[in-house]
Amino acid sequence: MKITRWTRRGFLRATGMASTIAALSLHRAEAAVEAKAKSSEGPINLLFIMTDQQRFDTLGRAGNTVLKTPHLDSLARDGAYFENAYTNCPICVPARAVILTGRTIESVRVRGNNDCETNDGADVETFDNILARHDYHTEYYGKWHSPFKFAATYKNAVRQTGKHARGADVPGQAAAYKAYLDRYTKPRQPRKGELLDKGTGRPYVPDELDWRYGADLGKYEKRLRAAREAARRAGKDPKKARPKGLNLASQAGSYGCLDVPAAHSRTAFVAGEVIAALERVKDKPFSLTCSFGPPHPPMILPKPYYGMFPAGEITPPSSIDDPMVNSPYAARAAQAEMKRYRNKAHVRQMMSNYYGMVAEVDHWVGQILAKLKELGLAERTLVIFTSDHGEMLGDHGLHSKMVFYEGAAHIPLLMRLPGVIDAGSAVAAPVSHVDLFATILDYLQMPAQPTEGRSLRKVIDGDEDRGPDYCVSEWGSRRGPTLMVRTKDWKYITSHSPKSTVVDALYDLRNDPHEMTNLIGDNPRKADHVRQARKMKARLVEWLTRIRSPRLAGVKARHI
Repeated sequence: MKITRWTRRGFLRATGMASTIAALSLHRAEAAVEAKAKSSEGPINLLFIMTDQQRFDTLGRAGNTVLKTPHLDSLARDGAYFENAYTNCPICVPARAVILTGRTIESVRVRGNNDCETNDGADVETFDNILARHDYHTEYYGKWHSPFKFAATYKNAVRQTGKHARGADVPGQAAAYKAYLDRYTKPRQPRKGELLDKGTGRPYVPDELDWRYGADLGKYEKRLRAAREAARRAGKDPKKARPKGLNLASQAGSYGCLDVPAAHSRTAFVAGEVIAALERVKDKPFSLTCSFGPPHPPMILPKPYYGMFPAGEITPPSSIDDPMVNSPYAARAAQAEMKRYRNKAHVRQMMSNYYGMVAEVDHWVGQILAKLKELGLAERTLVIFTSDHGEMLGDHGLHSKMVFYEGAAHIPLLMRLPGVIDAGSAVAAPVSHVDLFATILDYLQMPAQPTEGRSLRKVIDGDEDRGPDYCVSEWGSRRGPTLMVRTKDWKYITSHSPKSTVVDALYDLRNDPHEMTNLIGDNPRKADHVRQARKMKARLVEWLTRIRSPRLAGVKARHI
């Protein structure tokens, strides 16, 4: 049974009492006075907290009965919880570029992770560029995985993810964390039964799911050297060469218990920097971003978070045995690396690790929020929590992201601003990352700026919203579906190429929340659902027309 937590506005709308109009008018008048008073007190700060690869349902507020997230749940309790928030692209770099700029992946010209390395994106401003121009002190800590030109506005030296820290004479995030860790623990070689985590330089005890578990690593290294030499002779980039089969060098395949003190984990390191920054900027208007790396792989974590949620007590996804018949992702499910995610014992262990990583993030979010309160800043700071995209976590026998299924595309989104955002607000309308840019500028009382999103303030307030009743997600790959449109009850997945042989999909999420039955594609009863599919396509065409997308013509030409 679903329990609805009413806000004042929601109760008034639902009851239909004769006093509704008068009461609502009084409430708005009170809110206007309150907002004016706040404005006279000075600027509102921004604390933007983001994780990497966190699913929508990894919150107690979202109904998860295994994972405990008291601090994140407190943000939902004291502010707004978005039931249907979506990434604009289910992979890191494009999603983060959209969040920063309020532009879709085609407009910002960031369509895949490699665009972080090969171009600097479109010449547009980020919300922090605009805030900096209005005398806000801006700093960013943690994982930076966007075109580096967007980092130029920050007062601190932002550390790029990976080896492409162009434009800044500072170590990358991984190197900075290793240097920090070396001050507290000494590196050591792996003992029998352990593997080395390259990200920390520390050993870990691998789970059976780990891709290197029981593998002949010497043989793999030999094959890897041969593949790189062959690529070099062919004039290709040897760093991208891999032998056939599993990529045993990939962080995506690492699962286990890491020999690092919890007080000095990756998450603790970033949280500590953010807490110190709050102390430093407390007397000036600020925009502070905390970008946690977890629960993105490697899914190796220290005790007590490792094993905090015993694998044997976790129920695997109900869709894990999906035969993927008539699925737009049948080819992805057939990939060699996906086979181990059909193993329920493996997926239970994966979920245990993942939940532990989220619990660790929640703990440190609590520490950051406590510092905000201690400094007397909580009442005047807009706090936003979200993630760039989700994680399949065994749904449909898949792992990772890059698909439009709920596990990868549906993300958490929480906002708190005391006295402005009603406590306990719940937003059912579909929203997405592209809306955050305008929303932030609205709440921080900045002049409106060009954007392809909309401010969510009216939606949060429960006022009539004349915006779309849908949101859109895109993916730059041409090998599978490239577009998704989502309303409250329906999801439509398609390609922008008329020549693509990808199976289009329509899911009735009200009656099929696990997306097991594609109502179109090769469904023998497709004719019964073509009308609804065309309604969804019309919304997609409307969106692509409005943003002047180069994908519009291809979508129009594609037949249902």
